[in-house]
Amino acid sequence: MTVDEAARVPVVIVGGGPVGVTAALLLARQGVRSLVLERHQDVYPLPRAVAADDEARRILQAAGVGEEFTAIARPANGLRLLDARHRVMAEFRRTEQGLHGYPQTSMFDQPELERVLRDALARRPECEFRGGVEVTGIGPDTASPVRVAYRDDDGEHELWADAVLGCDGANSLTREAIGAVWEDLRFEERWTVIDVRTDADVRCWEGVDQVCDPDRPATFMRVGEDRYRWEFRLRDGQETVRELVAPWLPPLYEEDFEVVRTTRYTFRARVADRWRHGRVFLLGDAAHLTPPFIGQGLCSGLRDTCNLTWKLARVLRQGGDERLLDTYESERKPHARHVIRLAVAMGWAMTGGQDGAAAIRRRALAAACRIPGLTELAGRDLSPPLTAGPLVWRGIRRGLAGTHCPQPWVSAGGLRARLDEVLGDSFAVLTASVPGPSLTALAHGLGVHAIPVADLGDDGTLAAWLRAGHADAVLLRPDRVVMDVVPSGGRDFTSTAAWASLLHTTRSPVPSDRTGPEVPLRSTTR
Repeated sequence: MTVDEAARVPVVIVGGGPVGVTAALLLARQGVRSLVLERHQDVYPLPRAVAADDEARRILQAAGVGEEFTAIARPANGLRLLDARHRVMAEFRRTEQGLHGYPQTSMFDQPELERVLRDALARRPECEFRGGVEVTGIGPDTASPVRVAYRDDDGEHELWADAVLGCDGANSLTREAIGAVWEDLRFEERWTVIDVRTDADVRCWEGVDQVCDPDRPATFMRVGEDRYRWEFRLRDGQETVRELVAPWLPPLYEEDFEVVRTTRYTFRARVADRWRHGRVFLLGDAAHLTPPFIGQGLCSGLRDTCNLTWKLARVLRQGGDERLLDTYESERKPHARHVIRLAVAMGWAMTGGQDGAAAIRRRALAAACRIPGLTELAGRDLSPPLTAGPLVWRGIRRGLAGTHCPQPWVSAGGLRARLDEVLGDSFAVLTASVPGPSLTALAHGLGVHAIPVADLGDDGTLAAWLRAGHADAVLLRPDRVVMDVVPSGGRDFTSTAAWASLLHTTRSPVPSDRTGPEVPLRSTTR
């Protein structure tokens, strides 16, 4: 195939929301050029996502906007379950300092986040953003590289990409192009979402309230200094905004407040049956939909970007094997399904269902919430360890494998910095003591140093983490997941041969502006 070089792009990203732009920024950190195609010219002005966990904040840090996000974020206390009379049944506290070095829950305004991300994108020469664009086709069936067709005010255009990332939402054209269909996880409810700005003394505990009332389930949270969000399940009959939010307002409050947005959503729980075809991938809402009850919609999409981008960069620029890309879906899909099921369970806890056993379930929930230690257990990190696979070696006594390395503040050149800022964007080897020759050689082969944690000058977090995991050393992936472990008393990583062929191949690395393998797709037009 002869392709116009001017129309060739290493990576095309369909969709310029937070997931798409974050993917572009993470690729730029790895030296991969990308083009973002977005339907809207400007940032969508109305709020949608409002919550981020500490892992999502670590990903935004990796994208280069950590400090900017801190300036617009508001830490939250956690989650409370209330009964129909707004009495507290359970409280799930979130800490100010989570595993990833940030508050476990932060509230924010999505338009502000999108402006931060777009400003960062404009500063990266590896990234280009085109707004006012409608992608009309991805394919056709025998294209190599991937053909992307789009239209704008100047007419119809074609691009050719080594990879396409579909960050184009629930109605994804990219999902249609790869022939993926939804797997329904059996939750669908109609809710109304109300965003309000007011100076009133709103009853608030600086966290999220879930009202577990089958007649009127609701969610309430403070988003900003004078910004609040309510979500109510729809029911027959008309109620005004003031009637709905009255339980949270001061008694006899009659002053006006600004309704920023009121809209109706259908909350669904779904996972695409496939997330990849060749060099075309699904991320964010294109790959999975979750009810919002545990605030993980955007967080899951950001996890997708963090998992995929370093692998794609490895394949495009450093000769990584194409099989490396298979681990994206195999690692992310089980976690996304886990998070969605947690959200569905929270939805059932709130509504109790409408069948004859609903009252029994509500009483069981209230009793379970009184079990000592249960709320603390339920409030832990929402990221379970990745399952064993080509990039996670979980043999005997390798309990840390598949988990995230904590991110404390460390010393670097006399300055204080977060761990990831010191380690950079590639692999890292952390050791409990001075590394031996074999660990030093392995680290050298990956282009990094083996670093004793004592040299990092942290508060002891890393040393304690290694001791608790019975580890003398860990190999960290670029996304800071533990890839392999040297157990206490061990001498070396034992899985090197299993994953080395994925990271290093005998062929020459493919430059980021070269074509990839053939990608058969459906030709899609709209």
